[in-house]
Amino acid sequence: MNSRFFSVCLVAAMSVAVPQSNAQPPDDDRFSLSLGVFFTDRDTEAQLDGSVVDGTRTNFEKDLDLDGSDSVFRVDGYYRFNERHRVDFSVFDLSRVSSNQITTDIQWGDTLFVIDTVVKTDNDLSIYKAAYTYSFLDRESGYLGATFGFYVADWKASLREENLGPAEVGEVTAPLPVIGLRGEYALSDRWSFRASGEFFFIEYEDVEGSLVDLYAGIDYRVLDHLSVGLGFNSVSIDVDASKSKFEGVLDWNYTGGLMFLKFNF
Repeated sequence: MNSRFFSVCLVAAMSVAVPQSNAQPPDDDRFSLSLGVFFTDRDTEAQLDGSVVDGTRTNFEKDLDLDGSDSVFRVDGYYRFNERHRVDFSVFDLSRVSSNQITTDIQWGDTLFVIDTVVKTDNDLSIYKAAYTYSFLDRESGYLGATFGFYVADWKASLREENLGPAEVGEVTAPLPVIGLRGEYALSDRWSFRASGEFFFIEYEDVEGSLVDLYAGIDYRVLDHLSVGLGFNSVSIDVDASKSKFEGVLDWNYTGGLMFLKFNF
């Protein structure tokens, strides 16, 4: 989905629908915690340059046999200061391990892994998200707000010959500032729709990159303080870094569905 098209649709839909609906307001609790299972499809490409030679742009799923699909535990939530101010957060881990006989030469840092070598790959990836939202449209049936925050991707990849020698490690922690839109709309007394779009296009010191994070989901309130829901999240990140622990390119995305329990307090 085109990120500009998503943003325009979100603004138009919430601006028109929020004032006209007679549905009951969505979650107005001060604190919410969602515990869910995130079913992801992933595509990762990275290049780790050596001290005197450029690295090989490597697809981790195809070239190193890392799982392209997986399910992980995910925590999301928010704290609402008042009707117009809130902070949202998310935490989950997308780490993977593989051992595979490679079918092409791979230059990773200062190490050349030649064809037919059995390579052990450890790919650690933890995601931390936090964002502040100000609701410039606030109605009984929903809100639309501008959001600003940070998307932190703590990424590390190590490659080594199976049972031989030290690992060649590349790692980068990318605290990417994001801006965007977040909204919620009550479809009925129990059903509500939530969506957000967060974006980053900037150069900061020795890290240059871009990020697009899109979310849409629907909640069903089972009890006063418990909801169940389904969501869809798509994220793409492109980082070009020149740091002491990582000099190269990281280009990856994940897309998946989310099933969760949402506790409201």
